[in-house]
Amino acid sequence: MDIREHTRQFIAKDNRIAALSFFGTFAVYFGSLWLAIAAAQPWLVLPAMAVHAFSAVRLYVLQHDTGHHSLFETRAQNELAGHALSPFTFAPFEVMKQNHNLHHAGVGNLDHRETGEIHTMTLREWNKAGFWTRLQYRLYRNPFVLVPLGAFFTYFIRYRWPKNTLRFGWKGVVLHNLAVLAWVGAIFALSGWHGLGIYFAASMMGGMLGVFLVYLQHNFEDTYWDRRPDLDPQIAAIQGSSCLDFGAWFDHAVACITLHDIHHLNSRIPSYRLRACHYSLPEEFAPRRIRFPEAVAALNLKLWDEDAGRLVPFPGPDAARRSAGATG
Repeated sequence: MDIREHTRQFIAKDNRIAALSFFGTFAVYFGSLWLAIAAAQPWLVLPAMAVHAFSAVRLYVLQHDTGHHSLFETRAQNELAGHALSPFTFAPFEVMKQNHNLHHAGVGNLDHRETGEIHTMTLREWNKAGFWTRLQYRLYRNPFVLVPLGAFFTYFIRYRWPKNTLRFGWKGVVLHNLAVLAWVGAIFALSGWHGLGIYFAASMMGGMLGVFLVYLQHNFEDTYWDRRPDLDPQIAAIQGSSCLDFGAWFDHAVACITLHDIHHLNSRIPSYRLRACHYSLPEEFAPRRIRFPEAVAALNLKLWDEDAGRLVPFPGPDAARRSAGATG
């Protein structure tokens, strides 16, 4: 039995589990937001906001599952759930679904990096780049820019009109934006600027957590990039996608998006079966797990070194001078 065949044992969908995950997450999402807004004790606000942030990330992951039609049993149920989740994740369902399918098709492909969520330059490209290109990329990959500003830009600005909107359906995006406006307007009508401020801050917390996790999905030292015809889709799925080991509670809190390698290998596996699939893998298939200290250290990795076959930091001054001398 190969690893792909092993994962097929876990593709069965169960509407009872899916409904519990879907409605249970919504209950936590609305309950924690209400608690954060209504809390009379300041010490309750931040924990409630943190819970809301995690529940928002979980809703986003559930919407991601509906895009793969892997949450509920039927296509229609998944499509309906995906659109219902849309105003609360800030992600228009149809366009994001299609963009994500392009991402799966292009994972690990150096010639199609435009399908990825986080842009990665190669070391060769960096060595040939001019001052302004390097400065722009340095700022972009700085974690203090990438995580907070990236979250703000992505969820509050970019998703109002995502890439490929004209290709995959602008009307759906317009309706989605109206739904977001109605949801935000309801918060303001019920709780004023105070409630809106709490919601924005909690959404930023969730957005930053989401960007951090998205970064780690494909940006770690021994990830995988290649060019066709040498590109191997199975290696790209398993080695090019991460397995994060932050503990069982964290996996459940974010609907197991941490087990991204198994997901990329077989996107039909529902999020509620990913842990069972992962921890039942035969020893010869068991992936390398990235723990939190290594995950934080991965934020220092910026460039894909095609010769070494690994992600590396920016070159130091000596390496930069040698490169300038070699090209001069």
